[in-house]
Amino acid sequence: MTRPRFFSHYEWWYHLAMMPVLFPLGNYFFIGPRYFQQLDTFVAGTLVVFGLYWCSIITLTVVVRRVIARFPDVRQTHARLWVMLLAVAVCTVVLAIVDVWVYSLVPATGVRFTWQTVQAIWVLGGVFDVLLCTILGLFYTFEQWKQNATEAERLQQAVLQQQFDALKGQVNPHFLFNSLSSISALIGEDNALAERVVDDLAKVYRYMLQAGNRPLVPLGEELAFVGTYAQLLRVRYGAAIRIDLPADPAPAACVPPLCLQTLVDNALEHNSMSASRPLVIQVEPVAGPSVRVSNTRQRKSRVIVTTQHSLVNLTAKYRHLTDRPVQIEECTNTFSVTLPLLETPHDSVR
Repeated sequence: MTRPRFFSHYEWWYHLAMMPVLFPLGNYFFIGPRYFQQLDTFVAGTLVVFGLYWCSIITLTVVVRRVIARFPDVRQTHARLWVMLLAVAVCTVVLAIVDVWVYSLVPATGVRFTWQTVQAIWVLGGVFDVLLCTILGLFYTFEQWKQNATEAERLQQAVLQQQFDALKGQVNPHFLFNSLSSISALIGEDNALAERVVDDLAKVYRYMLQAGNRPLVPLGEELAFVGTYAQLLRVRYGAAIRIDLPADPAPAACVPPLCLQTLVDNALEHNSMSASRPLVIQVEPVAGPSVRVSNTRQRKSRVIVTTQHSLVNLTAKYRHLTDRPVQIEECTNTFSVTLPLLETPHDSVR
């Protein structure tokens, strides 16, 4: 793990560019024309201003970054600026006294400690403070912009990965093989049920193929799809699984397509089930408005991962759609995921 640099690339270039400007001006202010006329004075003054310059820059940078850490949000810009100016002004008052005192300790500079000199530095320091706060504020804004751009790109990649995982789920050969095996077994036993399973399978795959074309679908359609999907699971697992769905979803609420199926599959993937100990999955609307998918927690001794990072990708997709977070709660006996409901209506999948 690499340590963060104290100065960014841009800050280094700024400080290095300011040295040829500030060093001669500062020493001319302190020492006068002798700084350019006498070699020993020039060397002594340059060394002193070099040390004081970097000492001041490091001190002020630490103070400014502490203020930025205290007020990091964009909505705190005004508070951050005023506190930054006040903190830097206090530092400038102290540093000006130290600067004049250090110059007076070097005989070659010929500088004496006087309050008139200190007060003059306070005036010049006030101008420098405004410039420093402005420059560091711009650097901070630029760094935040880069971080936001990187985060947006990462979220976009996560969304694309989630879409890719959903596409793989649309043609999941394992699920298709199990469904066809169930149909084959039912043909000789219950033709009516076999026909219903075929119809349900067609509905499930039709929804999967068509829902992927839209970012959001009405909650009612997603629940209807999960209901059909649950019927296929009950044919496969019988009394070992129970999926409870709400009767009246919010009419205007929307969710990303296949999100509830992702959570149902996540429960199937990580939990064992049997007729004596069925896996119970409950889908219910909650305040927020949100929809919660919870299941009894009965972990498998060994989990075979079939949908890698499905829950992580679903969470990333929600971060791309809304500021409201996905809430994950894991208790001793239950596991639940609460998804925010979105308000953008979309045409129904046909």
